[in-house]
Amino acid sequence: MKYYIIAGEASGDLHGANLMKELYKADPNAEIRFWGGDLMQAVGGTLVKHYRDLAFMGFAEVVANLKTIFNNIKLCKEDITAFKPDAIIFIDYPGFNMRIAQWAKQQGIPTHYYISPQIWAWKESRIKAIKRDVDKMYIILPFEKDFYEDKHSFAVEFVGHPLIDAIHNRTPTNEAAFRKEHNLDSRPVIALLPGSRKQEISKMLSGMLSVVNDFPDYQFVIAGAPSQEYDFYEPFLTNDSVHFISNKTYDLLSIAHAALVTSGTATLETALFKVPEVVCYKGGWISYQIAKRIITLKFISLVNLIMDKEVVKELIQSDFNTKNIHTELKKILDPQHRANLLKQYDELEKRLGGAGASFNTANLIVKNFNSHY
Repeated sequence: MKYYIIAGEASGDLHGANLMKELYKADPNAEIRFWGGDLMQAVGGTLVKHYRDLAFMGFAEVVANLKTIFNNIKLCKEDITAFKPDAIIFIDYPGFNMRIAQWAKQQGIPTHYYISPQIWAWKESRIKAIKRDVDKMYIILPFEKDFYEDKHSFAVEFVGHPLIDAIHNRTPTNEAAFRKEHNLDSRPVIALLPGSRKQEISKMLSGMLSVVNDFPDYQFVIAGAPSQEYDFYEPFLTNDSVHFISNKTYDLLSIAHAALVTSGTATLETALFKVPEVVCYKGGWISYQIAKRIITLKFISLVNLIMDKEVVKELIQSDFNTKNIHTELKKILDPQHRANLLKQYDELEKRLGGAGASFNTANLIVKNFNSHY
């Protein structure tokens, strides 16, 4: 069976790689062509386009790069036509993937969507396109099942959250060796996860690093994104208590005592590693003004959304300032506050349904194909 997978971000590359591993097990004759990244490429198959060439952040940047985006859509359609897949698997990345799904449905190619677009947060009107263009939807957040099935009468499969697999199946980090390799001393580590795109990294790091001198008993470590080069981060490394480690975020989180995390999937990853965190976000003024008018959620972090209450503190836009960062970081370093937070993290993991998301999804895709042919 021939599969065409489209993942447009670092998180999609991670989940796509684990899904590919399970597809090869469920279908030994699988032939896979994909848009993704280094992790998917390491599993096998043929990489068509790397996600680093697709990442445009914010409304203004998207508008400025429309020509490139439309050229990528054209390339994708042409490549799918030449490959003639038995199924297309979309992984999140809705702005691009929903366009391809509409076209693919018209071509009669079975469409599978793994990791739903977050239409419960904004653009709920996309449900019409999803019901029209997506044959099978595999969801990873428990509250999404009620959203799709009860509110919109669209059957979905809750497969569990793939981050649990990714974290539980990884090789444990040798902390002593990791500290020695990266010249970390014995002080507790505060991890800084500023995002993956240049615009957000620049905005987030300037704030996160503003409190370094307030916490001399700790060392701060920037988690470098695989899509960015060291030269980009170098101007931020002016303090002896600040270190930089690229493309080893899970190893870093496994030894971290606390973290400052840009909103996104990383907030959930940090919680699943049982690291107390403060969630941070500051976008461009135009993008933020537009977003706050169309997004009606109570929270921006997945941790709080899944728990339906404030478990981790969110510092958004003007609240993301030195004074607040200092106050909230000090709180999560307090032993009693930490203990309460870790109990909430345990409950969070239970709600996510346990391991097996990649296995469940791969086998459902293969089973669905076999039942129709």
